Amino acid sequence: MAELQETPLDQRYFEDYLEGAVVECGTVAVDEHEVIEFGRRFDPQPFHCDPAAAARGPFGGVIASGWHTAGLMMRLFVARYISSVASLGSPGAEELKWPLPVRPGDVLRVRVSVLESRRSRSRPDRGLVRSLIEVFNQRQELVMSMRVLNFLRCRTDNPPQ
Repeated sequence: MAELQETPLDQRYFEDYLEGAVVECGTVAVDEHEVIEFGRRFDPQPFHCDPAAAARGPFGGVIASGWHTAGLMMRLFVARYISSVASLGSPGAEELKWPLPVRPGDVLRVRVSVLESRRSRSRPDRGLVRSLIEVFNQRQELVMSMRVLNFLRCRTDNPPQ
């Protein structure tokens, strides 16, 4: 079986998400204008949306909302990790952490590790994949992490015996 990262998204099913697999999902640059606009719209704390106030604030400048960071991560997660043909959504996430601020100009890298992969006993057409998502800045510092659950369609309804 091919490595998860080598299997195209439109060919990935539950069976491809093996415990221990690690996928590098690429990078994204953090744009100051987008940080400020996101802050103004969705998280209007001064350190997210007001450069003058942010300069005097606890972070010494504008930082991205954690929710903006999560959105940037999600784009790469969908583009490089989660199946485009088998995804059945997510019942939720756990242990969301933002240990360090994300600043305009940072370049974020997303890495996803499969922690658990198990077929549903009650619905054998799908499985549950628990993944650890880690987001690093250009200095390889962890700026966000979370564990997420995803339901994925199986290639076959017949579980292995």
